[in-house]
Amino acid sequence: MNIVLIGVLMMVVFMAAILSKKVSALTALVVVPVIFGFIAGFGMNTLEYAVNGILSVNSTVALLAFAILYFGVMLCTGLFDPLSGVILRFMKGDPLRVLVGTVILATLVSLDGDGTTTIMICCAALLPVYRQLDISRIYLALFIVLPNGAINLLPWGGPTARLMAVMELDSGQLLANLIPIIVVGVLAPLAISIFIGLKERKRLGIKGIDIKLLSESIGEDRAEFKRPQYIWFNFIMTVIILLLIIFMGVPGPLMFALGACLALAVNYHDIKIQRKVIEYNAEGIVNIVLMIMGAGVLMGILSESGMDQAMANALISVIPESWGKYFTFVLAVISGPAVWLLNNDAFYFGIFPVLAEAARTYGFTDMQIGLASLLGQFFRGFSPVVPALYFVCSYVDIEFSEFQKKAIPMACISFAVMLVLGAIMGIYAV
Repeated sequence: MNIVLIGVLMMVVFMAAILSKKVSALTALVVVPVIFGFIAGFGMNTLEYAVNGILSVNSTVALLAFAILYFGVMLCTGLFDPLSGVILRFMKGDPLRVLVGTVILATLVSLDGDGTTTIMICCAALLPVYRQLDISRIYLALFIVLPNGAINLLPWGGPTARLMAVMELDSGQLLANLIPIIVVGVLAPLAISIFIGLKERKRLGIKGIDIKLLSESIGEDRAEFKRPQYIWFNFIMTVIILLLIIFMGVPGPLMFALGACLALAVNYHDIKIQRKVIEYNAEGIVNIVLMIMGAGVLMGILSESGMDQAMANALISVIPESWGKYFTFVLAVISGPAVWLLNNDAFYFGIFPVLAEAARTYGFTDMQIGLASLLGQFFRGFSPVVPALYFVCSYVDIEFSEFQKKAIPMACISFAVMLVLGAIMGIYAV
């Protein structure tokens, strides 16, 4: 059977299984690709591909396990309680302010280029607010992911770094051209948050709340773990860890592991309390690790079997030559579903070089080609092959299928805005 057809069917069945709510996301991630690997005729190699995929996410698993433990300990100590209190005072029980504030906070925290850190910091600060005000937690996940996709286009972000490696574009010139895209990429979710915030305000109203009482109630389930006397130590240590990771290139897994161990030792002198804090955070760590490893199975079978490359070649082959003068627009349109279906490595090191060479023959510049390829990144954050997506869904305790139902329409809106912006910027003009 045609490997391209099998690959497409695999992704369709995978999404259908998740959206049906009949099976868990983990089951779909592991079982569906393995079954289709055997259907495609890969035989026992399917299992090898799956294992290689699991091994490929080892560094991600290590980072998430220790990072979740670290930020979990910080959450237990009450490090983020003052921030939640400030947010509560600013938001004043108004769902509109909460959603807009989520976009703003996620935008600022995303500047470090690491989506995982953004998720943990934003959730730690805002999840108690959403719970207290009874706002749907799906919106917390959505308005973290949406602006993060825009900020991730900065030169130190994953997709842009890959683009520069392939096209050898000047980072300064690229950043100058990316600024309008990034700005609009943040304004789009901001506008969506205002629209939804008005609806949530109408549904929930603006609650007259006792800010002091509400602030004190944040994290009351962790009351025995709070250590306000060490808040400055915890804050300074967190800042140092983030600075070392972001600016000094120190490995994240190691820094979070050291930080977690030091935080436990300083904040909790009793070994029994340390064990209780670890156990308190263990469930979240296990759930996330399993989901990431499950995503590794899907990615491994897609890439190791050659399915992703076969689908890429099939996609390229169906583009008519008569579309040449619109080629960067075609590239921008293709980039959306391509980066949703495949990982960034598969797209930028597999599909993109072929598309870029074709675009050059029609007279488009490398800058136009590169910018067009980045417009699709506003779909990327909602891809089922992005491990952080399962992380945020698990962290805020929502179903992946429910998140997808809300996310895909918003991703389409943001992507449509980007396509229009591309025309305004002259990306499609020869």
